Amino acid sequence: MENNKRTAKDYGLLMLKGVGMGAADVVPGVSGGTIAFIVGIYEELLNSIKSVNQENLTHLLKGHVGAFWKGINGNFLLALVSGIAISVFSLAKLITYLLENHAILIWAFFFGLVVASTWFVAQDIKRWGWKTILCAAIGAVIAYYITIATPAETPNQLWFIFLCGAIAICAMILPGISGSFILVLLGKYFYIMEAVKSLNIVVLGVFAVGAIVGITSFSRVLSYALNRFRDTTIALLAGFMIGSLNKVWPWKKVVETYVDSHGIVKPLVEENIFPNQFIGEAIGLMVIGFALVYFLEMLSRKIS
Repeated sequence: MENNKRTAKDYGLLMLKGVGMGAADVVPGVSGGTIAFIVGIYEELLNSIKSVNQENLTHLLKGHVGAFWKGINGNFLLALVSGIAISVFSLAKLITYLLENHAILIWAFFFGLVVASTWFVAQDIKRWGWKTILCAAIGAVIAYYITIATPAETPNQLWFIFLCGAIAICAMILPGISGSFILVLLGKYFYIMEAVKSLNIVVLGVFAVGAIVGITSFSRVLSYALNRFRDTTIALLAGFMIGSLNKVWPWKKVVETYVDSHGIVKPLVEENIFPNQFIGEAIGLMVIGFALVYFLEMLSRKIS
């Protein structure tokens, strides 16, 4: 759908999709990029981010705000980012509460979401061959390795904070790979969270600059790959989602913990185990998650 043909209702729906992306980004292990893929806005999101380029920034510097706004698909980005912000600030506490008190059930729901979205993403591949199968396998292996990697000890220098911002934001727009989990692996999740709480402007500023550089650069790479090598790129993204299922498996045991700023012991490293409780409820929520994606996919096809 073209930007100038959207109605107020369409932008309201876009904001709701942003809410879904924001809710996913709050959960360690679930990517907002996965939700963008599910609701059919992934490529438009990449193209809109990519359009924040020298040409459009020149329009802004010359005072041609309208041309800049149209060039970057501003209405689309504003609706989506607004939804993400609303979700992060309003649902963060709820998602955190559910993860802490009903972890198996909430992970089961997300497991169903990811399984279904992987299925529908893979259906977008026009022709399967050894290249697509290989790319899917590579994606799955990379994502699986990320989910089992041990958090590293890393420096606190600003150059590394910049790098963390660039890498984490790239992960956030990749289906199946969580940017917050990447920060955990880089050993900077709690450092950045502490900077947010204490409003450490220097650290947050450097991290934000890294994120801006990362997302504007990486979106170009992804957009180019989707345009030139669509099947193999989608296979790689589907592989990421398959590999991430290891992270969203509902039944886990804690093998390493950390103490947060309030003195509360929380899990840091977990291992998957065989189902041992809430099996019926979890399977039901997996089915609901799968059915929700199926409904959204059918609705998207009907609208298009």
